[in-house]
Amino acid sequence: MNRLRELDFLRGIAIVLVLLRHQYICQFTENMGWIGVDLFFVLSGFLVSGLLFKEFKVYGNIQPKRFLIRRGFKIYPIYYIFNILYLIPILIDGNLKIIPFLSDFTFTQNYTNGGGYLYFASWSLAVEEHFYFAFTILLWLGIKYNKIILNESFEKRNYFQMLIIGMLIFCFYLRLISNIEFPEDVGRNFTMTHLRIDSLLAGVYIAYLYYFRLNVTTQIFNKYKKIILSIALICLAWTPFFDPLTSFFVKTIGFTLLYISFGIILLYFILTPNINKQLNYLCGSSIINFIGKVGYCSYSIYIIHSFVIFYIDIISLNYNLNINNFSKFLITAILSILIGMIMTYKIEAYFLKIRNTIMPSRI
Repeated sequence: MNRLRELDFLRGIAIVLVLLRHQYICQFTENMGWIGVDLFFVLSGFLVSGLLFKEFKVYGNIQPKRFLIRRGFKIYPIYYIFNILYLIPILIDGNLKIIPFLSDFTFTQNYTNGGGYLYFASWSLAVEEHFYFAFTILLWLGIKYNKIILNESFEKRNYFQMLIIGMLIFCFYLRLISNIEFPEDVGRNFTMTHLRIDSLLAGVYIAYLYYFRLNVTTQIFNKYKKIILSIALICLAWTPFFDPLTSFFVKTIGFTLLYISFGIILLYFILTPNINKQLNYLCGSSIINFIGKVGYCSYSIYIIHSFVIFYIDIISLNYNLNINNFSKFLITAILSILIGMIMTYKIEAYFLKIRNTIMPSRI
């Protein structure tokens, strides 16, 4: 799949939001910044399922082994190599806890710890890993045994759409039950995969509409564009005013409102033919290009930013540096972006080159 500048721009916005969440400027930015992860989820659901849908359209089948190995070459090297940096201070203190460490190693930290052990933010990577495997294998089985029918012909009853919508509803139900019955389990109610995977499934649904129902989706979206975009704005307007970890509203209805909003924004970006011209007009091409490059490197930036924030805080304390919140944010953001770009263009690119040699893409 060719890279889309506009989607890299959205990724760039998502990682900036995450940086705002984790490096405090004010309560407003801290409260709102967490939604960057949900934007990542919707984008990942769209892009990952889109690769599989495109493969199916070309070949009439998918190869899950090839797909998952290729994903592994992109995800695992950066993740495991740079987890060593987070591990070093723990080893120096002699306080390594084996079970939490193994949870990070096996992408189960969102269940065992409620978040990452080496760095809390890695919980979202666990959610995405679970999604990659579950969706790919289930889609492959569904296609192989004719339980999932993917085609562009109109059907009054489309079971794939019904399945996705049913899973979205079921996930909301699980969130509601979990937060009512186990309100004290604050972290896991925010991070467990079965409570958060609906944002990724929303991306899957949009990918399905894009690859198999493009004409009717475009007609409906264009006809009701103003109303739909107003809904997206309303679904985002509340985000700066709630602490996500402690809010029952956020951890139930709020997550649903977010994927609706980001799904609409994603539809606008992929269905608007002149979207890049609009972005250039609003912000200037240089700014859009830069944010797009940040988005392209967003995975590496996400991996390294907690490490950068941790050591900037240590340096500030050890040398009694009186750095205001905004300056500290700029320092950590710039360093995270620069290191993340080096990681992406040097280390990730090296492993992707190996991947493309031994396991070339089918599409």
